[in-house]
Amino acid sequence: MTPGLFSDRPRSTASSEQFSELLCRPGLRIERIVSTGQCSPPDFWYDQEEGEWVAVLQGEARLRFADEDHDRHLKAGDWLDIAPHRPHRVTWTAPDQTTIWLAVFYTV
Repeated sequence: MTPGLFSDRPRSTASSEQFSELLCRPGLRIERIVSTGQCSPPDFWYDQEEGEWVAVLQGEARLRFADEDHDRHLKAGDWLDIAPHRPHRVTWTAPDQTTIWLAVFYTV
């Protein structure tokens, strides 16, 4: 039996998010990320080789792109498609609730 996206989730800690690889195939990787108040370190930007489609399944988060001057506030059901090498960072996740992300990494 395959576990559900909301069940059997690892507990994140104040210092780190929890990442679970759900599926990995050539050119494709799907992860569940559990956050409880974590964000990217100051002045850190993700700059990934692959594209990333990301959705917030539960909770809230704010994401910032280096080429934009404002955060994007994501709530449950919101999603983004992030092009390869588009620098971005997580500026906030809700500290008082669990935020569950579904991230699909793909080769373009």
